Amino acid sequence: MPRVSAAQLFDDTRDKLKLAWSAGRAAPDSGLDSDLINRSGQGLIGHLNIIHPNWIQVLSSTEIRYLAELDTAARGHVLDVLGASELTCLIVSDAEAVPAFIAELAERRPVPVLSTPLSSIQVMWILRPYLARALAEFTEIHGVLLDVLDVGVMITGHSGVGKSELALELISRGHGLIADDVVEVFRIAPNIIEGRCPPVLKDFLEVRGLGMLNIRTIFGETAIRIKKNLKLIVELQRASAEQMTGLERLPLRPDKATVLGVPVRKVILPVAAGRNLAVLTEAAVRNFVLELRGIDSTQEFVRRQEAYMSGSEDTP
Repeated sequence: MPRVSAAQLFDDTRDKLKLAWSAGRAAPDSGLDSDLINRSGQGLIGHLNIIHPNWIQVLSSTEIRYLAELDTAARGHVLDVLGASELTCLIVSDAEAVPAFIAELAERRPVPVLSTPLSSIQVMWILRPYLARALAEFTEIHGVLLDVLDVGVMITGHSGVGKSELALELISRGHGLIADDVVEVFRIAPNIIEGRCPPVLKDFLEVRGLGMLNIRTIFGETAIRIKKNLKLIVELQRASAEQMTGLERLPLRPDKATVLGVPVRKVILPVAAGRNLAVLTEAAVRNFVLELRGIDSTQEFVRRQEAYMSGSEDTP
């Protein structure tokens, strides 16, 4: 499962948050584990909370002042609760100096204490999306991920069915490449799947007979996308003449595939001589966008036919 250590969090966000490591340098390599977080009742990040302690506690000037005004016994109780929780690190915001009692906790616990001149709200604005991506469940899918008409489209199918050739045709028509062959997909929210390219494959598309093509070099910067939310899967299937004849003409229920527990709309395109798969893929994307807007062409056609047969209304 994905894991982010306190040291990694510090390195990845140091420039954005202007972080300094103020105390707890001797702390072990504590970190955030996605599996453990999902099984825990603790919050991920937030202002000081001892009822439901956060994994990352943010102490602004308000929390520092509150702790400083407590009597010794009450403050000791709060610090004991913090120390006993599954605390990954403390972040002191608002350019506040780290109080002696927090530095003492950091050495006793031990736990890293980071400080920043930014406000606590800014800290959480930056860290929440960072943590959502860094701790997201992920897997790898064999296929090609493209940005087609601003929709993340995954082209899948057996090896040699023509995925890369279709991708190349779509790129030549102005659409963008995210990843070829191996696509890393992350569940960054309950119903959002994000696709990215492994660093070693970035910008490259393999086409049989041509080898590796650097799409950025050939088509320019606008032909490449860094990441895209996966919305539609187009599965290519080889089909004989008999299979083409037997295909369902009016599928009343849309196909779906499940990726990391999230249902994703799927379209199956039979591959046969004379079929323009690039045009069909663009049409599938446009139809999908219409469905998102509540316009279902198949259901509209069925309703029109039913109305015509019942004689309840005239057809256009």
